[in-house]
Amino acid sequence: MKLKKIICWPPLLGGIGAGTTIAILAYITFQSVLAGSVYGLWLAASFGSSVVVVFGYPDNEFAQPKNVIFGHLLCALVGIIFVIFFEISQDRTIFFLAIGLAVGLSVMLMMALKITHPPAGGNTIVVILTQDSFQYLIFPIMVGAATIVIGGIIYNRFILKKNYPLKWF
Repeated sequence: MKLKKIICWPPLLGGIGAGTTIAILAYITFQSVLAGSVYGLWLAASFGSSVVVVFGYPDNEFAQPKNVIFGHLLCALVGIIFVIFFEISQDRTIFFLAIGLAVGLSVMLMMALKITHPPAGGNTIVVILTQDSFQYLIFPIMVGAATIVIGGIIYNRFILKKNYPLKWF
């Protein structure tokens, strides 16, 4: 009886789902035939936090597909807009103000559009630090976020028999 309790322990199950999804994203990024191509980047640092929310707390509003996908896209887009249109670079003396303003704008827009996904706020910072372009929106942000949502659906709904997602939009 105790073995079943250990095997069905929610933190263990959430960790397995999260770890498996990140391993898939890492494999595609570093080991698949796509590795080294413009289509090979499927992994972003913020995805580590996203899998905590999706696999650990699937009932949370922030774990729902629209929040995961659109939250990541919006925050990366805000970072790209700041890099391109405001010519933000790390050499400028106003860099710290610009990065703060960009993250604040990302949070405000996520809240206003009801697509808040806290891990996505990190995308704005990463985009500005790396000076990324619109390509970053598709690889890794769009495909990675979609992979996390698909993994969350497969794992939560079909394996754990949980009602996930609670809502699509």
